[in-house]
Amino acid sequence: MTDRKTQLAANLAKVEDRIAAACAAAGRKRDEVTLIVVTKTYPASDVRILSELGVRHVAENKDQDAAPKAAECSDLPLVWHFVGQLQTNKVRSVVRYADVVQSVDRSRLVTALSKEAARVGREVGCLIQVALDAEESARGERGGVGPGGIEELADLVAGSPGLRLDGLMTVAPLAGAYAGRQRAAFERLMDLSTHLRRAHPAANMVSAGMSADLEEAVAVGATHVRVGTAVLGVRPRLG
Repeated sequence: MTDRKTQLAANLAKVEDRIAAACAAAGRKRDEVTLIVVTKTYPASDVRILSELGVRHVAENKDQDAAPKAAECSDLPLVWHFVGQLQTNKVRSVVRYADVVQSVDRSRLVTALSKEAARVGREVGCLIQVALDAEESARGERGGVGPGGIEELADLVAGSPGLRLDGLMTVAPLAGAYAGRQRAAFERLMDLSTHLRRAHPAANMVSAGMSADLEEAVAVGATHVRVGTAVLGVRPRLG
């Protein structure tokens, strides 16, 4: 193997061991948790290596990085997740490659995603990004809608052509009542997921936890964890 492939394989194995241990501690099966590798700032060559190593889910947070990378890797059996704050003027590009948009947080974005998905004949999965540092229906510092805005947005997604309501996502907040309390934040997200599934039973995806706190997310029931640095290491930004 090349040096880079050897490095990524070792890092991936460590992350897999962490997820497996967290699942065992929580009494969960390993296959209940999906690893999404966040490849932002890393080249398409790394994505190709990850695919060779068995990774099937990758995520990006900036369209200008993601679009060319997804095009270069279009022959690979990957599910692409968009996890960054998404402006409506980037929707046309993102819908071409993203299988799931995890950062849906306002009605205008839902409308734009639906219009474009329907135009190109794609179905795009959507997660409502929940801001646990926001007032009930306000937006958070890192995007997302407050808990009070979930229901209305979820109903809008569920009723929009070309879109599929998959569940909820959050980023552990840096401010507010949950700052520094990742497990409590993720428990709150799980409570919100339980409530959402009463109206939308199929929306059972819960995306939470990253390199530093994936164990806390797995412990409370997250179905997907988003890991970048622990797999890919630290590298300067592209461009």
